[in-house]
Amino acid sequence: MDSKDREGNIVPDGGKQGKILNALYGTRAGRQALKVLVQPAVSKAGSRLLDSRISTCCISPFIEKNGIVMEEYEDEDYESYNQFFTRRIKEGRREFAEEENLLCAPCDSRLSVYPIREGGVFTIKNTQYTMERLVKNHSLAEKYLGGMLCVFRLTVADYHHYCYVDEGIKTKNYRIPGVFHTVNPVANDQCHVYTENTREFSILKSRNFGNILMMEVGAMFVGKIVNHHEKCAVKRGMEKGFFEFGGSTVILAFQEGRVGIDKDITANMQEGYETIVKMGEVIGRRQDGHTDC
Repeated sequence: MDSKDREGNIVPDGGKQGKILNALYGTRAGRQALKVLVQPAVSKAGSRLLDSRISTCCISPFIEKNGIVMEEYEDEDYESYNQFFTRRIKEGRREFAEEENLLCAPCDSRLSVYPIREGGVFTIKNTQYTMERLVKNHSLAEKYLGGMLCVFRLTVADYHHYCYVDEGIKTKNYRIPGVFHTVNPVANDQCHVYTENTREFSILKSRNFGNILMMEVGAMFVGKIVNHHEKCAVKRGMEKGFFEFGGSTVILAFQEGRVGIDKDITANMQEGYETIVKMGEVIGRRQDGHTDC
């Protein structure tokens, strides 16, 4: 699935990684191999390798291949690939808008937006999901009927930390165990990625956007979702957590009538494009004007 930047330029997605994923998800032999590759034990084994000193040999080729501008990140001597992958950006490089009515992206990613229709149904790349299957909680799922689901897909080259989009009170974390499919759109034709993969969620009782369902979805070779907090008060732009190696996804669900998403993003969706966004970048606005905290 190609993307567009905020200036309307098309950014192709795929390359060598896309060819590999097409072979895995688009062929019978590949799907047989996936039965092993998506298991948690494989992700754990991969994580151990990427935590080792020998994995540092992969860092320089990865930076060059993906055009990562290292001047944006804190200076550090990396002792493993995972330490590089979870690197921190320099202070001031991902500032959130101060206006309380503005909704900002929680992470660097490719954003797609879906209405949550009657029965809690939403459709991603021709694959139908329900909120109840996503959160495994009927009463919670019903609270988001008629609302909006924002899916922030992180590629391997993105900054893999994510933040709170508003101040408020965060609930405890709920973990739903599963497997680890890729979150690349190619997988959606073959499986229900977001309801099969390991994920964690909590609710942010936010000041400006109602009760936001916040979910992190692990992906192929991502065995670890690191959330920093249990129940506590949080601030806009405060770091919520990070992912270890691999592509992954942050999902925000908003209740009906709370948020209006910027027109360029919704127009891109209608044309079949994700929109490239950066952490802290404005993506929408409070719709009804009242506050909750």
